[in-house]
Amino acid sequence: MFTNYQRQQERTGQYGTSRQQYLQELVNQFQNTSDEETKEKIAANLANFAYDPYNYSFLRQLNVLELFLDCITEPNEKLMEFGIGGICNSCVDPANAAIITQCGGIPLVIKCLSSPVRNTVNYALGALYYLCNKSNREEILKPEVIDVIERYAAAQTVNASFSNLAKAFLDKHVS
Repeated sequence: MFTNYQRQQERTGQYGTSRQQYLQELVNQFQNTSDEETKEKIAANLANFAYDPYNYSFLRQLNVLELFLDCITEPNEKLMEFGIGGICNSCVDPANAAIITQCGGIPLVIKCLSSPVRNTVNYALGALYYLCNKSNREEILKPEVIDVIERYAAAQTVNASFSNLAKAFLDKHVS
């Protein structure tokens, strides 16, 4: 369920922690721990907050989008999965998509298409669907990327979600 200011005030109460403060605490915990399992849990939590438009401005202010991009450069498959999940959840917003693109996120998202983790591939396909626009079409619609996406589109019997996402991408962005 999406949140708005009034609903957030009701849920937080007079003495509760604001959403921005809570997200800041998560970011601080992520940055101050070296425990991989703790980082995975925090990244998953942040990715869940990234689906709600109420949180978009907080994510930008706290550099959470950049944190997600850092996660997908890690060798840890779980961090990669949650990082690309956060990117996919948040990039429907044009301001978030612009930050992801400006921070070099497109090649990182494309790299996720070759992950052995199904969720990572699904999130990458979804993210590319929303990230692709007039200003970055050439970077995304390279022949090798289109080839991978076309193979996913043809894989209906192997994985319907890959196929459906890939077909939606091709329908929208490739003539």
